[in-house]
Amino acid sequence: MIEAHNLTRRFGTITAVSQLSLQVPDGTILALLGPNGSGKTTTVRILSGLLAPTEGEAIVAGYDIHRQPDAVRAHVGLVTDVPGLYEQMKVTAYLDHFGSIYGIPPAERTHRIDTLLELFELDKHRHEKMVGFSKGMKQKVALARALIHEPPVLFLDEPTSGLDPIAARTVRELIVRLKRSSRSIILCTHDLDEAERLADQVAIMRQGRIAACDTPTILRNQATGETRVHMEFADTCPLPLETLQTIPGINSPRFIDAVQSDSSDGHHPSLVLEYFAAQPKVVNPQVLTRLITAGAQVISVECATLSLEDVYASAMGVSDKQQTDNQSSIDEAKNALPAHRER
Repeated sequence: MIEAHNLTRRFGTITAVSQLSLQVPDGTILALLGPNGSGKTTTVRILSGLLAPTEGEAIVAGYDIHRQPDAVRAHVGLVTDVPGLYEQMKVTAYLDHFGSIYGIPPAERTHRIDTLLELFELDKHRHEKMVGFSKGMKQKVALARALIHEPPVLFLDEPTSGLDPIAARTVRELIVRLKRSSRSIILCTHDLDEAERLADQVAIMRQGRIAACDTPTILRNQATGETRVHMEFADTCPLPLETLQTIPGINSPRFIDAVQSDSSDGHHPSLVLEYFAAQPKVVNPQVLTRLITAGAQVISVECATLSLEDVYASAMGVSDKQQTDNQSSIDEAKNALPAHRER
């Protein structure tokens, strides 16, 4: 279980995380979305016991991040986007080293290492130095390191970043299996499709705050109750937008080109009518009746609800340049701090 209330972290005059509250029960995945500088990594560092919050409270794996940061660190697994391996070490020796840090008895370490190497299909590389490993192999070793002490809580920061599609799929399947073993998992990712497929809840961060948090389905529904409708014509639409706008329930209609092909190949440009409707089952038949009566040749009608990408873009409401500037300010403030202020 992860439970946080009003977490805030300042670096000098810069507030990286502000009044953040969240809850991740056992056996669930929370995906943290947001651009660079939104506070995702700072949040993970606070919750994993690596960075003390300026304000706020949190209980992670049953331990208080203020009073028991060592216990928090002992009961969480952390995988960053840059694994940071001791690449001149062999895989088995590397995992054994971290197992000993966690106080796992030698016989139990050996058993867990064998199990993890088999799970990640690294057994045949157990006596090789990691310096020659691919990005995917290094990420698997980092995951094995995070799991060596069987933590009840996992923090995964871009765990599939830079992986090829097959390796990324393997890691995603593993994350689902870890959730089913009653672990609480926070997944930081820029991959919206990954978040939608894996997460039970999605929290979208903007400038250190949670702008939206709920299941992917509810987030889409809350963003707007409307459905986007595309209606394609063989040639032109016989009715102008002014007439279409008078149909009850149709919102923001506009025409867009669907195909721009050379006439020499037998195809001609087609036109698409796009609009939004809160009740497409009621509105679409009315629109079709009006159009067909006016002589329209309708090729297709497609309805689509908002994607998580649409919800994310709506929650941002800020330019990429502003986010980049914010990240640069945070990095500068961090670098100016005395070392003892971070744990």
